[in-house]
Amino acid sequence: MNLDVDNLQPTWKVWGEERLDGAIYTIYLKKVRYHRPTYTVTTDDSSERISHLEWETVRVRLLKAGTLQRLVEALATDEGELESTYVNIFLATYRTFATPHQVLTLLLDRYEQLANNELDLPEQVADQHCKTLCGALHVWLESYPEDWNQPPLHPMIHQLLLFTQRYLPNSELHIKLKHRLQSLQSLPKNNDVYSAYNGTLCLHTTSTQPPCHFPDIPHQHFAEQLTRIDMELFKKVIVHQCLGGVWSRREKRRAEEAPTVLATVTQFNAVSLRVISTVLIHASTPRSSIIANWIDIAQELRILKNFSSLKAIISGLQSNPVYRLSKTWSALPKDKVEMFEELARIFSEDNNQWAQRELLMREGTARFADTVGQNDKQLQKVIQRQLNNSGTISYGTIPYLGTFLTDLTMIDAAIPDMLPEGLINFDKRRKEFEVLAQIKLLQGAANAYTITEDLSFERWFDSVLTLDDKEAYQLSCQIEPPPINTPINLRIRQGHKKNDSVASTSSSSSSQFYCDIDHTSTSIDTKDSVSQTSSSSSGSIDAPLSPSLNTSQGATDFYIIKVTYQTNNVETEGIVLYKSIMLSNNERTPQVIRNAMMKLGLEGNPDTYTLAQILPHKEMVLPPNANVYYAVNTEYNLNFILRPKDQPSPSGYKKSKPMCT
Repeated sequence: MNLDVDNLQPTWKVWGEERLDGAIYTIYLKKVRYHRPTYTVTTDDSSERISHLEWETVRVRLLKAGTLQRLVEALATDEGELESTYVNIFLATYRTFATPHQVLTLLLDRYEQLANNELDLPEQVADQHCKTLCGALHVWLESYPEDWNQPPLHPMIHQLLLFTQRYLPNSELHIKLKHRLQSLQSLPKNNDVYSAYNGTLCLHTTSTQPPCHFPDIPHQHFAEQLTRIDMELFKKVIVHQCLGGVWSRREKRRAEEAPTVLATVTQFNAVSLRVISTVLIHASTPRSSIIANWIDIAQELRILKNFSSLKAIISGLQSNPVYRLSKTWSALPKDKVEMFEELARIFSEDNNQWAQRELLMREGTARFADTVGQNDKQLQKVIQRQLNNSGTISYGTIPYLGTFLTDLTMIDAAIPDMLPEGLINFDKRRKEFEVLAQIKLLQGAANAYTITEDLSFERWFDSVLTLDDKEAYQLSCQIEPPPINTPINLRIRQGHKKNDSVASTSSSSSSQFYCDIDHTSTSIDTKDSVSQTSSSSSGSIDAPLSPSLNTSQGATDFYIIKVTYQTNNVETEGIVLYKSIMLSNNERTPQVIRNAMMKLGLEGNPDTYTLAQILPHKEMVLPPNANVYYAVNTEYNLNFILRPKDQPSPSGYKKSKPMCT
């Protein structure tokens, strides 16, 4: 058997932890080859190549957690070398635990200590540290320009300019800073691409050209124009604005801290709303023909690998006002219905949107769409025809951003920001960076699109009258009245079972991009919350919260639950510290307990704990292997209590079992 030793991956094994003042390192043992294959001359003087694998084990330290100062110091290794992977992770995620000004001040203080020989390091090592920190500043300035754009005074650039004037005069960094400041100061007012989201950060412009008419716009052209808009918005997304710690904040703070993400969300909602309104309002064209047109456009979007507008159209067609029109859908040709079902399967909730993720892995940086399921007969025909006629055309990929937003929100909810020692959990940032890196990769692939702008299409898009939820449902009922004896709550459910969306805006559209985690009277935050109660019990019953992250059409496939840990500490009596965690629809009791322990900073065996939902006058203890998503009682607050099995429940509470497991 021939073994290609050059392709062997080094083996890693966790060896333990190393704790220093203000930092915890995870120690790995890494097996690497240090000697290349050699030639050996045998006794019969015949020269024969024999591969000698000579290995050594290297000790590798990765920073697991630390103070902010330690994290900044780790931008350089002990020898002063640049740790490029660490630098990229740190610069992409630090905003969740520090401000740009804090980081810059610590970095410059570190440089000054090294330059003034205050750290008792050999001169050569200190010089190397200084070069590395200077390199990190270059990366920060070039890769994250939004951090430095602080109009009107741009204090961080001035701070760094004063520093370079003293320590690095006439250096490349100093010259670059002066040019950057001049460029920013020359920008006209209100022309700041990183300014707060104003609610309309879309790319549509006014034009004197007459608008197009739907459904006369050719399907391919329609899909290309949507793709051009989505591409420009997606390429402008600042990836760290997708972080769960940023994106899951309240609506107003999203507008301030995640404007590029919110712009993508707005466009997604705009497409879904136009699907709904064109189907319901176009009385001059048979509605089945309008739906068929949208399915054809969605088919073209699949070929273009634009999963954002594709998902928006599917969501619009699956919204209750449209999906409940059974007579209209029955008039569709069979092949159109099959195509719609095949496209909808891409975003199925089964197995955590496995099909969608598989597509992104296989086609993310590929030239063409070439992945279909075994049962996707219509898509097989379409993609094969596209492959036969594609010529030299190359497409990028525009993902449904909500997939990544959900992943990042779940990471943020499940993993604590801080360790019990009070150190910043940098392992969490490594997990977040894995998702951010995928977004960056797809942003690069999006450069493959070359689509000419059509202003008449944009005029049509902006001119379409859109409906809110109530208007759309009322109009839908006028088109096809519900059965007279059907209760209103059942009538609503005659449509699609739930909205597949995953991200939220302030609009009340029935195709919202993201489930709204804020509530009109109270809010469910993915951060920790503290309640005060006059009783001494470990639970509190507040004003009713939305039992799940609800959209106007129904619950999403996860809840945010609040878990507290029962303690006998008299000092904290009357104060309930809740930790919020995300509960998906396939998690069973042991996994939920494990997630709660991680968030609460508890160690030990999850089997030694019980988890109970706090209900008025009683507790509902979850069975050992229950599907918690379906076991919880959603008529009350999703407040839970975690306690060791040998600890009794508080007096006044009765235990009960869940109605469903």
